[in-house]
Amino acid sequence: MTRFSRWLSLFTLIASLFATAAMKEATANSSLDGERADPTRFEKAVAGLKEGEQALFLYERIERVEERKSSGDAKPTSVRVSRVFPAGTGIAHIALGPDAVPTNEAAYRVELQKLLDSLTWAAESGKPQREAYEKVTKKQKERADLIDQTRNAFIFTFLGQETRGDRTLSKFRMEPNPNYKPTSRSASTFSKVKGLVWLDDTSGQMARIQGDVTEDISFGVFLGKIYKGSHFMQERYEFAPGIWLPTFSQYDFDARKLFSQISIHQKTFASHYRRVGPPADAIPIVRAEVEKLEGASPAAAKQ
Repeated sequence: MTRFSRWLSLFTLIASLFATAAMKEATANSSLDGERADPTRFEKAVAGLKEGEQALFLYERIERVEERKSSGDAKPTSVRVSRVFPAGTGIAHIALGPDAVPTNEAAYRVELQKLLDSLTWAAESGKPQREAYEKVTKKQKERADLIDQTRNAFIFTFLGQETRGDRTLSKFRMEPNPNYKPTSRSASTFSKVKGLVWLDDTSGQMARIQGDVTEDISFGVFLGKIYKGSHFMQERYEFAPGIWLPTFSQYDFDARKLFSQISIHQKTFASHYRRVGPPADAIPIVRAEVEKLEGASPAAAKQ
């Protein structure tokens, strides 16, 4: 993965974490409005967001990624649909057709076998596996540290309530806290973003977020830059008790990498979430699929 891709991945994470700080502000604003505040709401919400991050390593899903030349284009220039499957120390992406089914059964079977091999390796106990999981754990700790940083990075102002389906959402304006002192380069990004956050009133979880880059953001030891005016948004829903996961994300970034200009206008739709668990639990699921496809292949039918 390139430095720009790693940085964009980090920025995507940061975008999804901004709402964490809103939980504390929501409680404070409720008190000012004369409503009784739940003292456990903040900690519960933080724990829920962390649990959602962990769940992405336990749930498979279907992702549809649409690329556009500009954010205003009605039709995408390219569409990629894939089955996203957690594989212990990584995430597998298996290409599907536009209707979310395999276009080539033989090629799909090969990819499933590769996934099964990866899961089998990840389920073993050995030095390579321990080192791989240590890297994953380190990244997860970095995510948790960023979540904690958001507690003081923003000031949130209650704007009102809206409905989404049968749920009530509280809407907040999100602005950088001028008194916040970032403790890492990644956390310094918080001062250059503002936007809106919606919280689900019943659970206290983040349901929606949208934001804009207010100042150019440098990355890769100043070899690249994401420009002011870039935009992001995300929708999240509950898929299991306490598990809120993204269903739609949109990123509109104009950036520079070295001497090349980059424009990213991407919409990602995630659906069909299903818990497959850690590698040991996922192996029987994938093995059964591989065996079923092998049994249905023309070569197997002739035997």
